[in-house]
Amino acid sequence: MFRLASQSAEAVSAPPKRRRFGLSAKLLALTVGVVAVAEVSVLVPTIANYRTAWLSDRLAAARTAALVLDAAPQDRIPADLTHDLLESVGAKVIVVKKDDTRRLLAMSDMPPEADVHIDMRTGSLWSMVRGAADTLLAPNGRYLRLVGDPPPGGDFIEIVLSETPLRRAMLGFAATVLFTSLLVAVAAGVLVYLSLNWLFVRPMRRLTERMSAFRENPEDATRIIVPSGRSDEIGTAEEALEELQRGLSQTLHQKSHLAALGLAVSKINHDLRNLLASAQLLSDRLAGLPDPTVQRFAPKLIAALDRAVAYCEQTLSYGRAQEKLPDRRVVPLAHLFDEVRDTLGLGPGAAIAWKTGIQDDLVVDADPDQLFRVILNITRNSVQALESRAPNDPARDQLILTARRTPSGTEIEIADTGPGIPPARRAHLFEAFVSSARRGGTGLGLPIADELVRAHGGEIRLVERETGTAFRIVIPDQPGTHRHRSERLRA
Repeated sequence: MFRLASQSAEAVSAPPKRRRFGLSAKLLALTVGVVAVAEVSVLVPTIANYRTAWLSDRLAAARTAALVLDAAPQDRIPADLTHDLLESVGAKVIVVKKDDTRRLLAMSDMPPEADVHIDMRTGSLWSMVRGAADTLLAPNGRYLRLVGDPPPGGDFIEIVLSETPLRRAMLGFAATVLFTSLLVAVAAGVLVYLSLNWLFVRPMRRLTERMSAFRENPEDATRIIVPSGRSDEIGTAEEALEELQRGLSQTLHQKSHLAALGLAVSKINHDLRNLLASAQLLSDRLAGLPDPTVQRFAPKLIAALDRAVAYCEQTLSYGRAQEKLPDRRVVPLAHLFDEVRDTLGLGPGAAIAWKTGIQDDLVVDADPDQLFRVILNITRNSVQALESRAPNDPARDQLILTARRTPSGTEIEIADTGPGIPPARRAHLFEAFVSSARRGGTGLGLPIADELVRAHGGEIRLVERETGTAFRIVIPDQPGTHRHRSERLRA
């Protein structure tokens, strides 16, 4: 059992494994990928455009040579000049079509047969890209038949040339462009990476580190993140994280305090129950004395001690997941109010006036002990608030209890003429260890009252008043209570 608990604790406390690739590595990979895609998208059309320009230059040179050859008689053109013109064009054959006839202006000794036909007068971007890829992948020794716009007066000009020089030129151009683009891309990628790393990765790493440090010891206030003051989303995240960590740290401090308080209460409860048991034995002996005064007060003393012992037994039940269900019965409210008044010591002649406005036969369907605790906790808070402005005057300092029947249950209102509750405390009235305004108070009176009332299916709420404080308690009847009330009262 202990081994399983230890393994579970180790599994919970063990830090999570770091991922293989962090945010910086992913950002670098993303930058490289984007740059690579940009390079490809730029390099491919650039090479295609270079091929088109190279072929256009050959056609332009062919048109110039055609003008020279056309100006001289065919039989008077020296062979050396024809050879030089063909070399300058880089072609094997130059043909000009004019007036539905093809004129062979120049030709090498052994004109080759063209393998690929290219018409420069028409074409699209896709055909240019496809042609460039075809040239780069073509074997050596292939010849092109190139057709383009003719010199003035012709229909078109046609040349036959080797594709090898074009392919060689394209490879050299591609290498130059690729190298230059890589240099630019690397520089741009580094700048983008450093910028994004400084703007986003470093702040995110700082957030992660502060969260990890806070997780190791949430109660250490020095581990709470200090916002950098940024005005963007990361600054908002830092402020939200600071608020979350600060609230969690305070909650953990409060939980630790509650745990220590619970241990102390357990120890006090054990010894207090023994003392109360001894007091019960003495009260039982006093009840046997024939003195009329003793006989008048002994039952109340015994009832108070019995209730105190019951409280000690139920002290540690506050805050459990399952509270003891109320033992509901028909309770006369007038008698219950008298018990609360006697417990508070607000009899005739007290400095704080006790006033009730209920019918003598008014009853409530509730657990008498739990309802007694509810009313006692609220009235005790009222008495303490009235005593804070001593000396007290019964004409000014009053505690007023009223009750009435409703179609579904009973409403009890407890009001005082004290200083009232400050607005800042009203939102935390029913939170344990928070609502107490009296120095030395525990802040458990109203939370306990609220929990006991909710166990009856009712509610307790603050009533807005111009002066003083008033609480309204609603206790609904159980199903069938109206039908059987008369029988239960007779019993």
